[in-house]
Amino acid sequence: MRRRSARPEDAIQRAVFQHLRQRGAPSMYAFHVPNGGKRKPIEAAIMKGLGVTAGVPDVVAIKDGKVFLMELKTEDGRLTDAQIAAARDLMRAGATVACCYGLDQALRQIETWGLVRGQAA
Repeated sequence: MRRRSARPEDAIQRAVFQHLRQRGAPSMYAFHVPNGGKRKPIEAAIMKGLGVTAGVPDVVAIKDGKVFLMELKTEDGRLTDAQIAAARDLMRAGATVACCYGLDQALRQIETWGLVRGQAA
């Protein structure tokens, strides 16, 4: 019997970054900001002081001077209030933001944005 991943969104994110590395469009730069995870109170306070902001999307990509951000969820995932607020604020600042549910939707989104060459099979 196959064991389910305790962190299924991580698998989606790994696959998205694999596509971005292998099929990335010219002049595209993508990365992840590791804001999440449990921290001790003192470490959390230090990180907050250094600019960590709750709700920042999982994937940040820049291409041709435009900023694209993608929050990744499983098919039955739900956005937190912090993620909703971050997306709103990022869009107000001029970024393009999407929430994608599952790998197929995420791959279609990076293709639509022109961040990768070709289409996933």
